[in-house]
Order: sequence, then structure tokens, then C-alpha cells
Amino acid sequence: MDNTLTIKFLRLRPEQDKDISFPKYMTPYSAGMDICAAPEKPIVLKPKAIELIPTGFAIAIPEGFEVQIRPRSGIAVKHGIGLINSPGTIDSDYRGEVKIAVINLGKSEFRINRGDRIAQMIINKIYRARLNIVEQLDETDRSNGGFGHTGI
Repeated sequence: MDNTLTIKFLRLRPEQDKDISFPKYMTPYSAGMDICAAPEKPIVLKPKAIELIPTGFAIAIPEGFEVQIRPRSGIAVKHGIGLINSPGTIDSDYRGEVKIAVINLGKSEFRINRGDRIAQMIINKIYRARLNIVEQLDETDRSNGGFGHTGI
């Protein structure tokens, strides 16, 4: 079964960013494509600091789909680097530069260089919902239990 989807990518600064790879799947069964950073010069991210990292590309996502931007587990675990709005959503009507909102939750400075793989993107089908306003909801075994109601 072929479950591929074509997404148009545009390099925004072709001459300046020709050294930056487009997002790509790193293994045959990867769910997400790794995204590379495209800052003009290295960015040193101090602990607790937030930076918006350029990627140098824009995308045209087909209607009915979204792209989610998620952290990469390796730099999250090893360095405490995450995304401040994880997962971030890119809607199908956005055409600006994809930028990655990175936060340093670690104890040390973290350097982001040109070409570093800093996040991953996942393509998802979306469904638009129609709200049905009711007087009450169906009961379930769980009902309103939440926030740890089943224990540790």
C-alpha cells in the first residue's frame, strides 16, 4: 500500500542555504523527518532560554493535513533541549518560513550550528469537527475520573 503524500518545499534563500538539507526520514521506518537549523551564525542557547530557529524553507501542506513539529529525543535526553510549544502545528494555509521554537531546559549552554538536526516533522491527516451541544453526556465507567484517578 502506498501511503505517501506529496508536499511542496521551497528553499527561501537558495544561495545562502544550499548547504542546509531539506527535511528527511533518517531510517526506512521513521515516523518523522528530521529538520536542520539554518541560522546565519551559531546560536548559543543558555539554560532556560528560548530561541526561534530558522530552517530556510517554507512548505505547502495539502488541505486536510497538518505538520506537527516535535522535539528530537536524542538532544532532549542528552542536553535538555525541547520545543516550547510541543508539538507545534503548521496549518495547511501557512506559507511562511518554518521556524522551530527551541527551549533549553538543561543545565548547560547548548550550541546550535548550521545544519544541526534540531526537530522532527510529522504529517497528519486532520478532521474538522462539528459541535453538537447537548444537555448531558453519555456515562462511562470512568466518567469524570482523571488526573491520576487510577493510581501511580
